[in-house]
Amino acid sequence: MTDLIYKDEVYMIQGCIFEVYKYFGNGLLESVYHEALEREFGIQNVPFKSQESIEIFYKDKKLTQTYRPDFICYGEIIVEIKAIKRITDEHRAQILNYLHLCKKRLGLLVNFGSYPKVEIERKIL
Repeated sequence: MTDLIYKDEVYMIQGCIFEVYKYFGNGLLESVYHEALEREFGIQNVPFKSQESIEIFYKDKKLTQTYRPDFICYGEIIVEIKAIKRITDEHRAQILNYLHLCKKRLGLLVNFGSYPKVEIERKIL
């Protein structure tokens, strides 16, 4: 069995996610969870950037469109949040595309809309 990449960092991020879910539960808008998670990252001293604009290139030409991941934590881990009934293959494909665009290896797909607990899927590129 291989070691998990960014094990300690993911542990800290998950702790923040669990804290937000413990406080709010499910059923709110994604924007509420996003703002609460920003605050919790600050409280727990998890370095993050929120919705930072990432350039997209097509055949070495920059597009006018950009991508704004919900969070990039520790400069390396994309955290994409949802507030939906269940995660689908389209959401999984989305985070893999984001990892490719951002040239990152690890992403966390987080669903605050699930019940009875928050869903967190770890995706590696």
